Amino acid sequence: MNILTDFSLGGSNRPKYLQIADCFIDNISRGNLKNNQRIPSINEFSKAYNCSRDTVEKGYKVLKERNAIKVIKGKGTYIDSTKFVASRNVLFLINKLSTYKLEMYNSFCDNVDSGFQNDFEIYNCDEVLFRNLLDRNFNLYDYYIIMPHFKIYNGDPNNFSSETIEIIKSIPEEKLVIMDNNELKIDGSIIEIYQDFSLDVYEALSEGIDKIRKYKSVILVTGGLSVYSYMDKIKKGFIEFCQDHKLHYEVLEENEDTIAVERGDLFITVNDTDLVKIIDAANAEKFELGADIGVISYNETPLKRLLGIAVMSTDFKGMGATAASMILNNEKGRIRNPFKFIDRVSL
Repeated sequence: MNILTDFSLGGSNRPKYLQIADCFIDNISRGNLKNNQRIPSINEFSKAYNCSRDTVEKGYKVLKERNAIKVIKGKGTYIDSTKFVASRNVLFLINKLSTYKLEMYNSFCDNVDSGFQNDFEIYNCDEVLFRNLLDRNFNLYDYYIIMPHFKIYNGDPNNFSSETIEIIKSIPEEKLVIMDNNELKIDGSIIEIYQDFSLDVYEALSEGIDKIRKYKSVILVTGGLSVYSYMDKIKKGFIEFCQDHKLHYEVLEENEDTIAVERGDLFITVNDTDLVKIIDAANAEKFELGADIGVISYNETPLKRLLGIAVMSTDFKGMGATAASMILNNEKGRIRNPFKFIDRVSL
């Protein structure tokens, strides 16, 4: 009962059971297999294609998990393509829920066609949860778009456990898309679209140096975000910028209910909660933004644009669109995502 086209085992490094599942899905997507068409039983397939029964059973299990086939008791196994709508399934592993990450995800969805089913999971920068989610969803998706940012527990912001490295490397190269983080060194032909946090901050602040110089002190407010690995990179770029330009600077790491402001201070906020605290404190002192004190915020939002808050921000929409384009065009490579400085009245 030979019903599959272009099917042979052994021509790929992928496990044989996944080759079986891949071939069925490819034939469904191309219309070679129709809805409600009967396919070989496990025993029939094993004999027809000269592979072990256990291998076929594992392959059929993947197809059931993908909703590509159904078993009708007493009758056999059939194609269930009314449920299997998407030709390609994508899983996003997002480090934390935010307006910016959803903007990237929505941009990706807007730039792929209706043949994509896009899901996302949030692991809250927890490395163990990240690994568990990958384990649970292993081999169920055509693409894995991961944003690997983890909390720092041992003081090393670039430390990824060997378990995490190995599980990421176990994803086939053609399925792996790394977003946002350039510290995870994965060899091979993959898609990688990243922020270079230190260099981005340094270059963005350099664009505003003429206005920054008018302030007596430049203060980076981390707002309790130092437990996140990217914050260490932001601090590095900030400190190098201030030192190179001989500016008086401070890093305010405590997560306080209020933030004291003095005339001549320039605040750089990473957390939007701290931005609100500074604006409240400035209003209480009757300080004018851009004159008495300055504010630069990290990551653009419509509200900051409306309020005239200067920002430095990566292009999250562009990041999602670039990932979509590279997948659609079967492109591989390592691309630094655009980062910009936007001067407004708060500076």
